[in-house]
Amino acid sequence: MAVETREYHASARFQRVSPQKARLVLDLIKGRGVGEALQTAAFTKKRIAPVIHKLLTSAIDNAKYVAGEQGVDLDVDNLYVRRAIANDGPRMKRIRPAPMGRAYRYQRRLTHITLAVAEREGAAGLVTKVEEPAVAVAPKKAVAKKTAAKKPVAKTAPAKKAAAKKTAKKAE
Repeated sequence: MAVETREYHASARFQRVSPQKARLVLDLIKGRGVGEALQTAAFTKKRIAPVIHKLLTSAIDNAKYVAGEQGVDLDVDNLYVRRAIANDGPRMKRIRPAPMGRAYRYQRRLTHITLAVAEREGAAGLVTKVEEPAVAVAPKKAVAKKTAAKKPVAKTAPAKKAAAKKTAKKAE
C-alpha cells in the first residue's frame, strides 16, 4: 500500500524570455527545499528570477489552499521543488531592416514555466541520524617515521680522496 505524494502546481505562460535562459534559474532551485529555493530565486541576477520567485510563492500558496480545502495535514517547511520545467511557447516572428533594402528575420521566443512542489516523505522505519557509540576510544599513538623510504647515501667521494692520498704518498 503505497501512499501517493501530492503535488501542487503553479504555471506562468507566455513569458518573454527564451526557455534556455529560464532553465538556468530553474536548474538552481530544482530539488531544493522551498525556503532555500525562495532565497536562491530572490538573489539570482537574471531577468526571469523575480518571475520564478513569484511563481514559487504561488505554488506554495496553492499547496496551503488545497491542503486546507481537502483537510490534509501539510507541513510547509517540508515542501521541496519537485519539478521545474520551462517549455517553448509560441514564437513571434519579427523583421529587422538590413543594408541595401533587405530585411533580416528573427524570432522572439516565449516560455511556459511550470513549477510543482511536493512534501518530502520521511519513512518511519528508516534511520535518519546515526548516533555515536557511548564507548570511549583510546587516542591513537603517533606512528614512527618510516626510514625505508629514504635511500642510503653513497659514500663515493671519500673513497676517491683516500685513493688520491695513497697515490700522492707513493709519488713522493
